Amino acid sequence: MSNYADGSTVVGDDLRDQQPLSKSKFAEENDPLPSTPSSKKRVGQPFVNSIETELEERPFFVRIGKGGLIAALQKLDKQLAESGRPKLLSKKVPTDWIGSEITPGELGLINHGGSPKILTRPGRYPGFPLRNWWARSFVGKKGLSDTVIEFLGLTVVQVSQNQAAVISDPQNHIFVVKNAGFVCFAIEGTYDVLSIVDQTHLSQSVKDKITKSTLGWTHEVTMKSQTNAQEQKEYVVATFLNIPANNCAILQRGDDLELLGAGQSVITNPSVTLRGLYTLGENQIEMPTKDIFTRDQVPVSLTIYLKWQLTEPLKLTTHGYNTPYDALRDKTQSILTQIVAHLDYSAMVKQRSIGPDNMEDGTDPSSAFLDALRTRAMDEMHEAALDYGIILKDLAVIDRQFKGEIASTMDKLTTRALQAQVEAANVDRENSNKVKQEEGALSVARIKAKARNTQADSEAYSVVAAAKAQAQRTRIEAEAQAEATRLAAEADAEAIRIKATADAGVIDQFAREMELRRVEVAKVKAYGEKTVFVPSDGAGAQMGSAMALGMAAGMGADRRALSLSYCTVSTS
Repeated sequence: MSNYADGSTVVGDDLRDQQPLSKSKFAEENDPLPSTPSSKKRVGQPFVNSIETELEERPFFVRIGKGGLIAALQKLDKQLAESGRPKLLSKKVPTDWIGSEITPGELGLINHGGSPKILTRPGRYPGFPLRNWWARSFVGKKGLSDTVIEFLGLTVVQVSQNQAAVISDPQNHIFVVKNAGFVCFAIEGTYDVLSIVDQTHLSQSVKDKITKSTLGWTHEVTMKSQTNAQEQKEYVVATFLNIPANNCAILQRGDDLELLGAGQSVITNPSVTLRGLYTLGENQIEMPTKDIFTRDQVPVSLTIYLKWQLTEPLKLTTHGYNTPYDALRDKTQSILTQIVAHLDYSAMVKQRSIGPDNMEDGTDPSSAFLDALRTRAMDEMHEAALDYGIILKDLAVIDRQFKGEIASTMDKLTTRALQAQVEAANVDRENSNKVKQEEGALSVARIKAKARNTQADSEAYSVVAAAKAQAQRTRIEAEAQAEATRLAAEADAEAIRIKATADAGVIDQFAREMELRRVEVAKVKAYGEKTVFVPSDGAGAQMGSAMALGMAAGMGADRRALSLSYCTVSTS
């Protein structure tokens, strides 16, 4: 969207449904519509005029349309020719072999006896003597997309979507061009481009002096004016505003005020001034009060916590306040002075932090102050804030400082009490630490005893399990051995029985004799060849007994003789 404006306030946003409300402060109270940025647009606003209709009536002023800069230059050239003035576009025909070169996208500038001539066709333009350059000189080249071109009274301005051009016409009237362009030729005077402004990166940041929050950004465009032969002065001719979301600005013209919503705006009307920037979000601050005297003339200084939200800035500025803090500070000081003036020192000395989260039930001696804060201060402050377009969301007294002799006395007593409390707390802490140490040692002993019991149970279980395993092993081995012995005996008995049966089956006498011999051979082989076998019954048995006795007697006689000979040798 293209915007041209002259001597007016230009609202840069194209969102017309968010057009800010314009209203007189004298008609404000009877107006049912709220003065917020979300209010509906009104018809016939006295402040805002985003399109200037008189620009079309200026002589030799052509807007750059869809045809571009060349089409606008051709239209301006036609207007100059119809008025009997020298034409703007040069009639020179380009060649391709020699001369000054004009490439596509460029314009050639020629000074023809003090009048501008423009070369628009690309190519080469031969100089003298190949072409007629009488009273002409080639000055240079400019780009078709250049933002500003100024040459011998010809002015070309083309700004992009984020730019704004501030121009002074030959009569020193100021107008602003945004997202558009124009071509003009000044017959008397000049069109001066004062500044090209980047609307999203303005130079000066505006902050709330109390909360330090950023309210928006501004930029002032100045113009130098020759006031006399020796002096030049600069005057502000345009003020650009960049207001972030949830913020607003108040404009003033005489007794009329207007609320300007978030977006990019510029003020060019000299009768319109910027009253201030405001935030519509929540704010909070800790605010000290002036000294307040209790009923028994004890001075006290309070530190209070305030949390508020500005919803109707027009009401605030109508009452003459520049910030919500100024309005709340005066009203809070007045209400707290009235409350404290009806209270005694003893009713305020106990509790140091007072707010909605620590209100007592009324049985405490300091409940008079708490009740007064709850019933009077909050209600009166909330009602007073609404008159200024402010919603008070929280109020609390977070600290108080008593002054004078009684304050110093109370400080000493408080210091002693705090020292006693600290000492008692230290003793309690040491006792608690000792108890915790003993409890820890007892817990460790219990854990160790439990561990030892667990280990003993484990060892006893291991011994029992090992004994059971050994007994089970012995029993299994005995059973296996007995079973093996029984099987071996059964096998031997079966072998003997089979052999006996086989022997009984032998009826041949020779075979029986041969078997007996084999038995004798095996017996001799088993006991040795020197063994004498004595029969155990009959005459052979008696003979064997006699032989044994004889052999024993002989062995005894030999031993006796050996002993006697040993004794004889020893005596000698």
